[in-house]
Amino acid sequence: MSAEEGASTTAEVERALAELVRATGAHIGVVYLLKPEDQTVRMAFVTGVSQRIAMPWSQVALAATVPVAEAARGRPVWVANHAELARRFPRTALALPYHVAMSAVPLASGGTRWGALLQMWPATHAPDLSDQETWAIDDGASRISGLLLRAMQEGHPLRPTELRTVSPPLARHAEPGAELTERFPEGTCALDLDGRITFLTKHAVDLLGSSREGLLGARLWEALPWLNDPGYENSYLGALFSRLPASFTALRPPDRWLAFHLYPDATGISVRITPCEAPRDDVDPVLMPTEEPARPGNLFRLLHLSSTLTDAVGVEDVTEAVTNQIMPVINAQALALVTADEGRLHVLGWRGFRGDIAAGFDRLPVTADTPVVRTILSGEPLFSTDGDELRRTSPSVRMDPDKSSFAYLPMFASGRTIGCCVLGYDRRHTFSLDERAVLTSLAGVIAQALERARLYDSKNQVALGLQAALLPQELPKIPSLQVVVRYLPATDGLDIGGDFYDLIRLDDTSAGAVIGDVQGHNVNAAALMGQVRTAVHAYASAGASPDEVLARTNRLLIDSCSTLFTSCLYAHLDLRDNRARLATAGHLPPILLHPDGHTEILDVPTGILLGVEPQPEYRTVDVSLPPGSVLAFYTDGLVEVPGIDLGRSIDELAAQLGEGDPRSLESLSETLVRCAERTRQSFRGGDDIALLLIKSERE
Repeated sequence: MSAEEGASTTAEVERALAELVRATGAHIGVVYLLKPEDQTVRMAFVTGVSQRIAMPWSQVALAATVPVAEAARGRPVWVANHAELARRFPRTALALPYHVAMSAVPLASGGTRWGALLQMWPATHAPDLSDQETWAIDDGASRISGLLLRAMQEGHPLRPTELRTVSPPLARHAEPGAELTERFPEGTCALDLDGRITFLTKHAVDLLGSSREGLLGARLWEALPWLNDPGYENSYLGALFSRLPASFTALRPPDRWLAFHLYPDATGISVRITPCEAPRDDVDPVLMPTEEPARPGNLFRLLHLSSTLTDAVGVEDVTEAVTNQIMPVINAQALALVTADEGRLHVLGWRGFRGDIAAGFDRLPVTADTPVVRTILSGEPLFSTDGDELRRTSPSVRMDPDKSSFAYLPMFASGRTIGCCVLGYDRRHTFSLDERAVLTSLAGVIAQALERARLYDSKNQVALGLQAALLPQELPKIPSLQVVVRYLPATDGLDIGGDFYDLIRLDDTSAGAVIGDVQGHNVNAAALMGQVRTAVHAYASAGASPDEVLARTNRLLIDSCSTLFTSCLYAHLDLRDNRARLATAGHLPPILLHPDGHTEILDVPTGILLGVEPQPEYRTVDVSLPPGSVLAFYTDGLVEVPGIDLGRSIDELAAQLGEGDPRSLESLSETLVRCAERTRQSFRGGDDIALLLIKSERE
């Protein structure tokens, strides 16, 4: 198939998209194509907005909970307005905070899924698609899917490698209309679909305080430093995406306020510029109605702060992020996060409400007639500008008397309402439509973050519990030996570590000590760790020498066909003669603290890791263990530091051991672990730490 024929197919898809948009009356149309190798859907064709403006939405993960991804997975989506978008797809609503209705349908043919077809209308659209619109969408999706199938069959499948823009309709008027606009007392300019100025009157030039040459072909917020705030561009984007009028005010330095009124259509946006008065100090800065002067940037700060929830791990982190970072931006003076579990409410956290009021939510049955319960059961937000009226309608509910307005926002996740976010305001607060939509979206994002956090906390508890169960609950008390162990897991979700240790009573005058580290951080590593510890314990208890213990354990791993390797250090402690016989399978060398205070890094013949070769050779070494000496076993989490030689780190550990007080193994172990933790935090390390200190006391 020639390049010309491939270009012809591309042109046919562009034409089909343009004709579909005209048939449905949509003002934006997008074809997303599936990219199977990285499980994403990518924007391939767009009409109604420029490439630059479309780019933030040009790629989404196939598994994401967004309309386009759901359609690409085979499920059509219709969203009638932004409020519904905020409830069902809160992340999309925050990323696309404009008053639109949208349809997303699958593109599929010949048993192959190609991607998704997205269209947008103003939010003034009817609650449902008409029969004619439905037919046109089905026909257009079928037509585009057929073109994609044909392209594949002919050997030139269309790939989402380059975003192509389908041209908007031609402008309806030419330059001769300019004299008409010049007669108006206000300034007038025209912006194209990329926000660039294509026309402006002399009055507009004068009001903006610039030159015609400096403005034509530029974007207002780029050409004028005092309009260089994301909030002003967002007003343009709001009008562009919703095809509804919008307005904002801005201060032209030093003291001149201007009002900008935006009127969009399919070819661009007309802007009327008029002088106005300074905004009142009592105007709420969050997403003011279009008739009020809005302060720019708050929406974008809110979007930025909501992204902090993505980094929050546990429930406590989510609660802290909401109360400390998001609450101030939305200008609320009080906030409570309330969930519903097992028929009762549970308060996860609050700020700004009186303690007794917030505590009154806790353990309240979901049968109670309260705004919180009504919001959870209905899944619909409740906004009360007049707190006194709310108290009259709910006389049995205790409400903070210091708050004048309230918002009860459903926290919707996993197809259900999991709780309610309660906002309180010290002064009377009027909730605009835009603000209601954003707050509802934000509550949905909080809900999804909480759902992830609760899952993380649950998995983390399972991981820590599994680790604890696989390690000895208590070490045996052995005469003439003082033993202290420290174990610090670096667990993240189910990333379970494989460090292990044990102390084994052999008879009245001997004991065994072992430490090791299984490769990896997962359930398989933890399970193998349990097997290795059990095997070492069994072989040592049967009287095997250190080299035999390692050899037999290695054979067990080879026979089990494990793909994980294990380091292990085993010592047979002769308490009668004050000696130790050691063997190692690739583990870090032990350190001996002598009674006179000097330390020695013991040279144990290194054997190969367990589970690598069927018949490796492990050799032993005998060392003196005089009374008062301390033998230190440890894993790499205690000494490994990125960018620092391991030998140097072991030397530093030996020096720290020598500087400690051997009379108290507890304080000595705490000192060593504390130093390692500080290093790990500095270098963002994440490995487990295991430390076993053994002090000989027999004279």
